[in-house]
Amino acid sequence: MGGRPAVIVLAAGKGSRFLGTEHKLAQDLGALTVLGCTLQHAIASHLQVVVVTTQALADVACRSVAARDVIVLPEVGAPGQDALGMGYSISAGVNARPDAAGWLILPGDMPQVQSVTLQAVARALEQHAVAFAQYKGRRGHPVGFSAELYSELSALSGDEGARRLVARYPAFGVEVDDAGVLVDVDTLADLEDVRRVGATAAAPALRW
Repeated sequence: MGGRPAVIVLAAGKGSRFLGTEHKLAQDLGALTVLGCTLQHAIASHLQVVVVTTQALADVACRSVAARDVIVLPEVGAPGQDALGMGYSISAGVNARPDAAGWLILPGDMPQVQSVTLQAVARALEQHAVAFAQYKGRRGHPVGFSAELYSELSALSGDEGARRLVARYPAFGVEVDDAGVLVDVDTLADLEDVRRVGATAAAPALRW
């Protein structure tokens, strides 16, 4: 195994509920973009980081991570690309880091998930096949999968995501003091709420 789990940041969706002039992940959030804030926290966790995105957002991703860590997929809905969707994005990220000690699935539109939260879920994978962050008992992201589930994750396609895996295996909730695990930017109102609170700076995290 690669020693550390990998954070798979999903940034290939259309963001169709967001009615701004630019993609929601490219919106400014302080000095960074929404995606940039999400990646800042992922990088600060000292875990491996892979971004699965489209050509339209590849440059935004490359401001934060090396080009080799950016997986570029065709746009969802492109002709002849029926297999694309969240499931396909997950499998692309997992297949890019097949030797990782597990994978944490983190939507790119969750800029307030803290690095210590990512580490806590990653540690839970040492004992559990599936683990997820929760805040005050409410289930959130990231959702983590241990290395034993590689064959099933790598075969995902379409827009199914990993729900059936979460349903099939006992999932362990990791209680964290991080309300950001429940906050995503789906709409303009969500973006304004996050801007009003302020994009939380990456909290110090212990080296993995």
